[in-house]
Amino acid sequence: MPDYVIAPPAIAAVPVEGGGLFPVRRIFCVGRNYAEHAREMGADPDREPPFFFAKPADALLTGDADMPYPPMSNSLHHEMELVVAIGTGGADIAEADALGHVWGYTVGLDMTRRDLQNAAKKEGKPWDMGKGFDHSAPIGTLIPAAKFPDPTKGRIALTVNGAIRQESDLSKLIWSVAETIAYLSRLVRLAPGDLIYTGTPEGVAAVVRGDVLEGMVEGVGRIRTKIV
Repeated sequence: MPDYVIAPPAIAAVPVEGGGLFPVRRIFCVGRNYAEHAREMGADPDREPPFFFAKPADALLTGDADMPYPPMSNSLHHEMELVVAIGTGGADIAEADALGHVWGYTVGLDMTRRDLQNAAKKEGKPWDMGKGFDHSAPIGTLIPAAKFPDPTKGRIALTVNGAIRQESDLSKLIWSVAETIAYLSRLVRLAPGDLIYTGTPEGVAAVVRGDVLEGMVEGVGRIRTKIV
């Protein structure tokens, strides 16, 4: 065994339907991947190639656990997303082969300290503290890819306290799952254990303590968290 000078950190993992855990290496997130969301954020969806940001693996929040309202923010926003789990790594993956690298799918929330993110954007600084804070990646139970063979369509929605906030369809992704995997694999070598949050539809908005968020992707599953 390696002679570590401190105890190694725990391995972040996502529960799998039927039992077991999927160990997580990295979390990549696609920015502005639905046209209407891009517009509500002030961008032109017709002119922008995909771009990515990251969250630390230990930002994951599993088991429908409560999410603590983060410090240093007064504007916590929800972003409901389909999440892709990579089972087979590779670089320069062809789009036609991309789905063969997927182990499974789940649902997730890209929680965002919007005030910190917007301030960073305005000053040309990194978004890390707006996106990659503790508990910022609530995630559901992973299902094998064979149970969701066509990630190009399916309703995606989020309610807050029972009222619809976000509702769209995966067919409205600007960059499909296969295209996203292929493009990202040109930037970094993907590895087993990588997660890709594929982007959120329009309707992102602030939440407060006490709010209950319930999200779903048709054919994939559901997620729930309460802001505390």
